[in-house]
Amino acid sequence: MRATLPSDVPDDPPETSSPEPSRKVAPMSDQPFQPNADELLLHNDHYVQHYADADLALRPRRQLAIVACMDSRMDIFQMLGLEHGEAHIIRNAGGVVTDDVIRSLVLSQRLLGTREIILVHHTNCGLQAITEDAFKAEIEAEVGIKPWWALECFTDPYTDTRQSINRLQHSPFVLHKDHIRGFVYDVADGRLHEV
Repeated sequence: MRATLPSDVPDDPPETSSPEPSRKVAPMSDQPFQPNADELLLHNDHYVQHYADADLALRPRRQLAIVACMDSRMDIFQMLGLEHGEAHIIRNAGGVVTDDVIRSLVLSQRLLGTREIILVHHTNCGLQAITEDAFKAEIEAEVGIKPWWALECFTDPYTDTRQSINRLQHSPFVLHKDHIRGFVYDVADGRLHEV
């Protein structure tokens, strides 16, 4: 038995209260998997020849930290018009505010001077198409151990973004809470909708 992965997300995700329709998830390729590391190293060789970021400061220029989903359809720098060195980008499945995200934000604020937090969730997320209990049961049946971590599945990205904002507002460790905003990125048209 195998765990249900994002490639198994159904074509029609659950209904949400989002103002824009969600886009269907593209099926995985029928081609056999080929590792990418060697090709990426070649890209890096080309990148090094034109490298222009050696003088960037450790502290992000905009004093901005962004928490976003790991979804490969979202290029955070491109969608927000950011340049290298302007913001910290913290990503995980769903853009969930976990203990580790809090850890990263605390370091970002207290050691590296960020003062603003932006959350970016999105439509058609893989976490909308699964349930925590079923997913964990499949993994347990396969490997013999039930995962101890929370998946943080959800049905509505807007509600989930609000929950993430609330977690930040109630964290005693997050120092700067005056400038926290959340958005849902529509994967169908690239637009951000504020929560």
